[in-house]
Amino acid sequence: MKVRGWRAVWAGATVLAVGVLPPVPAQADHLFVKEPTAVGFGGAVATVDADATRIGLEVLRRGGNAVDAAVAAAAALGVTEPFSAGIGGGGFFVFYDARRGRVSTIDGREAAPAATSVDVFVDPATGLPYAFQEARVSGLSVGVPGTLATWRAALNRWGSLSLGQALRPAAQLAETGFTVDATFQQQVADNAAAFGQFDSTSALYLPGGQPPAVGSRLRNRDLAATYRLIGRQGPEVFYRGDIASDIVETVQKPPIAANPVGTWPWPIRPGEMTRQDLARYDVRFPEPTHSRYRGLDVYGMATPSSGGQSVGEALNILERFDLSGLSRTQALHHYLEASALTFADRNRYVGDDTPRALLRELLSDGFAAQRACQINPAAALTKPVPPGVPHGSQGACPTAAAGAPSTAGQSTTNLAVADRWGNVVEYTLTIEQSGGNAMVVPGRGFLLNNELTDFSFVPTQGSAPDPNLPAPFKRPRSSIAPTVVLHDGRPFLALGTPGGSTIITTVLQMLVNRIDFGMTLPEALAAARAAQRNTPDVLAEPGFDPQRPGLEALGHEFASTPEIGAATAIEFLASGQLLAAAEPTRRGGGSAATVWPSAPPP
Repeated sequence: MKVRGWRAVWAGATVLAVGVLPPVPAQADHLFVKEPTAVGFGGAVATVDADATRIGLEVLRRGGNAVDAAVAAAAALGVTEPFSAGIGGGGFFVFYDARRGRVSTIDGREAAPAATSVDVFVDPATGLPYAFQEARVSGLSVGVPGTLATWRAALNRWGSLSLGQALRPAAQLAETGFTVDATFQQQVADNAAAFGQFDSTSALYLPGGQPPAVGSRLRNRDLAATYRLIGRQGPEVFYRGDIASDIVETVQKPPIAANPVGTWPWPIRPGEMTRQDLARYDVRFPEPTHSRYRGLDVYGMATPSSGGQSVGEALNILERFDLSGLSRTQALHHYLEASALTFADRNRYVGDDTPRALLRELLSDGFAAQRACQINPAAALTKPVPPGVPHGSQGACPTAAAGAPSTAGQSTTNLAVADRWGNVVEYTLTIEQSGGNAMVVPGRGFLLNNELTDFSFVPTQGSAPDPNLPAPFKRPRSSIAPTVVLHDGRPFLALGTPGGSTIITTVLQMLVNRIDFGMTLPEALAAARAAQRNTPDVLAEPGFDPQRPGLEALGHEFASTPEIGAATAIEFLASGQLLAAAEPTRRGGGSAATVWPSAPPP
């Protein structure tokens, strides 16, 4: 069912909407200033990139709805954030339909090819798992992409634009180019050795054998042509046509450079993806996960994402404690312990094939009671903690084999959009590792994912089954956690973040910051982060240092990291106002905007 919005006719990148809209302020069409926070009316967009936010905002201003704007912004991120997202990857899309008062989701996770075996990441010569980078930079790591199918499905169900119309602004952006900033340059530098092994990647991202200079203009005419081809012929050209052939050729015969830039210590192995694998791909529409927290309804992604389960279970555990009434040290201690317990359960039970009944049990109040009783306010649990026993004796504190720590990828991107009718999109998309598998499809301008490295390379659960081992057509477990929070059936928050397995802890910490600690939404995003993923050390940003002594006295051990995540979010305020928020500094700072800074004229 289409949600409310105007059918629009696009001329180049300009939307000419049918209907009467208030005039757009003249300055807004000519000047767009990147700001991490915006308050206003008529719709909002928050992304990590100013060009993507600008494009999404223009769609809203010209009459498009939240789904239209989200797809247009996501396509723009494929241009300006190509190492985190793009049509070579996948993601998870959460949509709140204001007319129906319902939350729906799209699972656009990448899928394993038919030829995938359980030991795909085990070296047959040694019987040992490949090193991560050896597995990543190869054809073995590439899952069948789901992003384009996600865009098509979202627009067909809820949008008012065609896919071709939604792609046009991003195609123009790719054609005319964008300004390289320090974050983009650093991401190329971090991947230079891998990128330099492939002619197609080097030609685009290592001009003259070096990362592009800060302030230079980067154009991706191949991607512009690819977007336009998809706009004319539809996604079939990607999944069944010429682009499919090029993807398969890249996977099976990696475009290794005759004269590589730099050295790479591992062989670059081919994969076994076929055209049939691409042709059979389709998205899924699982029911969202649901939990209640402090009178709010929290909706997230079901499997193969573990985000909804993990955030929901941790909130269920924490709801048993009055965090706002505890000292900050005790409240953070409970947050870290709930996170560790949840990760133990995630690693043991959650994968693509997890039965829905088991997922419901992991999100039940009875199971939360089991897990909450293990938290000792006087001392941290020894990590890793063992998983709980779903369907076990309620209120007991059973023991079981400990789970392995998560090794999910570190690069993704998130966007949040709301429109004037109250529809909301919270969308996290990815190509897994920063730079994906490092292979740009020759002549097409986009990187392929390395999403299959999110599978367990070897069993991790001792004598118990590992739910995340590779298999044909299976989708690897994800940590992506796009989250929509309702209050009395109406939107209150939409939020998400990149960051691999720290996505779960970041979303959880932002919710605790906003709901329990009473921070404003911008404060909740900016606050220093710490991630406990059932590992011996808590990963913490430098800004978290003032909290460490009290937590170390309870037995928590810390390891430092420069930053965790790069969140975006929207809060729904009184009188129809929207508060859009993005990171003020992480990953170079994000971009938030609203359609109208004040109420539009009648």
